[in-house]
Amino acid sequence: MKFSPALKGNASKRGSPAGNAHSARSRTVLTSLLFLSVFSTIGGRLVWFGLSAQNQTDGMFVSSIPVTDRPDIVDRNGQVLATDLKTASLYAEPRRIVDADEATEAVLTVLPQLDPGTLYKKLDSKAGFAWLSRGLTPMQQQAIFNLGVPGIGFRTERRRFYPGGAEAAHILGLTNIDNQGISGMEKYLDDSGFRALQTTGLASSDGLSAFKLSIDRNVQHVVHEELVRALKEYRAIAAGGVVLDVDTGEVIAMASVPDYDLNEPGNAPLKKENLNRMSAGTFEMGSTFKIFTTAMALDFGVVSINSRVDTSPFHVAGHTFKEFHNEGNSLSVPDIFKYSSNVGSAREADMVGVDRHQEFLTRLGLLSKMQTELPEVAMPTQPKTWKKINSMTIAFGHGVSTTPLNTAVAAAALINGGYYIPPTFLPRSEEEAKAVRRKVAEPRTSLDMRAIFKLNGEEGTGRQADVPGYHVGGKTGTAEKVENGRYNHNKRFNAFVGAFPIDKPRYIVMSIIDEPQVEKGKPNAQAGWNAAPMVGNMVRRAASFLHVQPTFGEVGRDLMRGY
Repeated sequence: MKFSPALKGNASKRGSPAGNAHSARSRTVLTSLLFLSVFSTIGGRLVWFGLSAQNQTDGMFVSSIPVTDRPDIVDRNGQVLATDLKTASLYAEPRRIVDADEATEAVLTVLPQLDPGTLYKKLDSKAGFAWLSRGLTPMQQQAIFNLGVPGIGFRTERRRFYPGGAEAAHILGLTNIDNQGISGMEKYLDDSGFRALQTTGLASSDGLSAFKLSIDRNVQHVVHEELVRALKEYRAIAAGGVVLDVDTGEVIAMASVPDYDLNEPGNAPLKKENLNRMSAGTFEMGSTFKIFTTAMALDFGVVSINSRVDTSPFHVAGHTFKEFHNEGNSLSVPDIFKYSSNVGSAREADMVGVDRHQEFLTRLGLLSKMQTELPEVAMPTQPKTWKKINSMTIAFGHGVSTTPLNTAVAAAALINGGYYIPPTFLPRSEEEAKAVRRKVAEPRTSLDMRAIFKLNGEEGTGRQADVPGYHVGGKTGTAEKVENGRYNHNKRFNAFVGAFPIDKPRYIVMSIIDEPQVEKGKPNAQAGWNAAPMVGNMVRRAASFLHVQPTFGEVGRDLMRGY
């Protein structure tokens, strides 16, 4: 047989070393292509399953935003207030479930809180992916693992942990199941850019610095503990407190009780009684408003600290103004404050005039929604139209509702030299505070108010708040609560606004107590017997954390030197 030249040439190559090498290369390429095809198919299936797990399956939404670490939240001294812990979440691949009934019964032995019908429906759906339970404990994870149910697995996620439990609940706020902030400073953190980092996948534990607050964890503990104690001691329905730096506007501590453990919140944040009364609740603040009435009269120059004011009864628009305790037909300006004279305060407001009165309270931020980082803040309420009668009743704390935090910030402005400084829950230096402050009163007015605060702390209704060595001055407020359009004489909202050390104030310390009952051995349930002692207790326990040294005069200094 004869071969054509071409075929003969090819045949000769097959038998040659060159031909064998060519065949080997061909087989290698073919094998590579085969493996590439197989791995491409496997990779495609993995991508498909991944997409299935990230999308809506079996009526259940799985977030497309990756669950990532959040930065620690720390106090002003670096103590941890919130941090992330690794946790396991339970999922199922229903298509791999052999017996949905059996699998349902098995899972319920470990997680009896799950709804049996919903669980069965998920396991019997033949979907690609379904969440069963998030945030398991290590013991629950191990128990489910021991069941050995095919088609059920775990995913490591992040869960927020709060070492203080309930202590700073209303400041820190909460995160949702996907570790995203939904209230408090957790929400502020997300709204300030962290959520954008999460969405883009740039948030990682390696690159996140701690998020520092102005809060002092030790002072926060003291305030919270005193509120819990007061709630029980005075048999009240709620209590609250705040410690504010008068020169920087920093909130050093703030709490409102009842509250809830941030680690096990359940539906507690939705309950009315757990409202953050300090910033998200508005109240008639009673006689604490005489702080602003007195300062207003001094600042506009209608009185001086040495003036006397007529305090005899009078009538306006069908209403009679008279004293609860008559201390005479005229009182000095400090005595109006000391004896908490409603008539004297109404007269001072009348001398200032309606328009200037409204403008002054607006200037102090009492009638405006507070601008701060905390999302939960309430809008104060006031009369739609101010008349003379409104101005006179507002002078002693009836007719305007504002938040306790608004009240504390306004009081700080009248104690720190006359500057309104917006409150902040973030660290702020005095230099930074000077850049955002605005003048609202004359320095002379501030000096006079310090003297009046001091007098009331030593001789007036604030005596129960004074702490030896720390010189607390301030003003009580006892307001009857409004129910069905009328004042209820048996229900009170009490407050005390204190400043210390009063000779050169550094802090405002304020307390509120809602519907306190008469304590055994006390004549009544007015603020001097509950709200004032609450502030005294806070100052006594927190002063050392605030780096305020007590002073005891010349004799005391000599004794301290000897000690």
